Amino acid sequence: MKTKTVFQCQNCGATASKWMGQCLSCGAWNTLVESVLSVGTDSRKRFSGKSKSGSGVKNLSSVELEQQDRLSTGLSELDRVLGGGLVAGSVVLLGGDPGIGKTTLLLQSLIAVAKIGALDTLYISGEESASQLAIRAKRLGLELEHLDILTETDIDSMITETKAVKPSVLVVDSIQTSYSDVLQSPPGSVAQVRECASRLVSFAKSNGTAIFLVGHVTKDGSIAGPRVLEHLVDTTLYFEGESDGPYRMIRAIKNRFGPVNELGVFAMTDRGLREVTNPSAILLSRHEEPVPGSVVMVTREGTRPMLVEVQALVNESQLGNPRRVTVGLDQNRLSMLLAVLNRHCSVATGESDVFANIVGGVRVGETGADLAIAIAVVSSLYDKALRPDMVVFGEIGLAGEIRPVIGGTERLKEASKHGFAYAIIPAGNVPKPIPDGMEVKVVTRLEEALKLITSR
Repeated sequence: MKTKTVFQCQNCGATASKWMGQCLSCGAWNTLVESVLSVGTDSRKRFSGKSKSGSGVKNLSSVELEQQDRLSTGLSELDRVLGGGLVAGSVVLLGGDPGIGKTTLLLQSLIAVAKIGALDTLYISGEESASQLAIRAKRLGLELEHLDILTETDIDSMITETKAVKPSVLVVDSIQTSYSDVLQSPPGSVAQVRECASRLVSFAKSNGTAIFLVGHVTKDGSIAGPRVLEHLVDTTLYFEGESDGPYRMIRAIKNRFGPVNELGVFAMTDRGLREVTNPSAILLSRHEEPVPGSVVMVTREGTRPMLVEVQALVNESQLGNPRRVTVGLDQNRLSMLLAVLNRHCSVATGESDVFANIVGGVRVGETGADLAIAIAVVSSLYDKALRPDMVVFGEIGLAGEIRPVIGGTERLKEASKHGFAYAIIPAGNVPKPIPDGMEVKVVTRLEEALKLITSR
């Protein structure tokens, strides 16, 4: 089958033989993207040959279920995020900021797979030379004899070499440096990323090879390239954390073989990434004395409850427009909670700067953090320290009501395990039985929760 290059409008789908600034069909500007079009001698041959009677149609109940065996990556935290390990023939897209530790993570994983599972692995690098990878692996104390590497950016050469090696796990670092000779656009362009990813996905499905694709990210944190890249792969992972901080979090955004929003935690050391199996124990700040504006909440990442410290600072503003600054939280959510505090609890912060922070570089996106944020703000505003053995969680509605959250029982068990003896929770999350040694206060309105902390 022959191929030819055309330019296709991303707005209306019209094609042109050369690039133009404006699509002649719909009039949109800068929407023509280079694409590869397959051309056969007979257009009818491009179809599967099935008759119009629908002989390929099956009822879902008649489909035989195939057992999906999981392959451990050698890192339990990575296995957790993947849903139990790698699936043969799956394609995983791993994105993250430069220098966050993507290469280190995958080097450690591949060597562990080859060493523990006695399987063939291959690391294809388009960004670093073989000597650079060897120096890095040696510095991390990894056993070099357990890993095969290839420095290549041509997708055809990659697939040819991979077919010869037949690895169980393949890493392509990165998809933005890969290119196909069929296209004239440079590596990293929309057309090249889409074409190379499609070729690798097809190879994975036909050969049963599990593939990791490393993806660059843009300045706003999304993976660079066309959005179709995330649709092509089976799993999308984000590796995040503060570059100057010790902890890294890997989060599943999409997963066809497991739950999403699972979180794996690692600590970056001079010997590479170390798994953190009990993140609650390291993410909490142990103050010598109780301080205002600090409260511990129990968040839930996937199936894992986790204790994190929420800090707030309310200070008189020197500006005409007071600031609302968040780290690890949604800024719009903070503004909404301040409005609820003002309207239903007469807690005015309109002339104050309000800062909110999640300690340890963790990002909390769930609404279960609402009550903790509100209590931390009030604690800072009134300069009133809270008891150090207290945990809170709950969602706040615009009417000031406290709504229950998912996994209330598991959250309280996690708090009790770490020695917390006092909890303020929504009425809908009261467990049966209550953990031994824990006093639970149930609230239905935000005013009730604030009375509990201000009356002490």
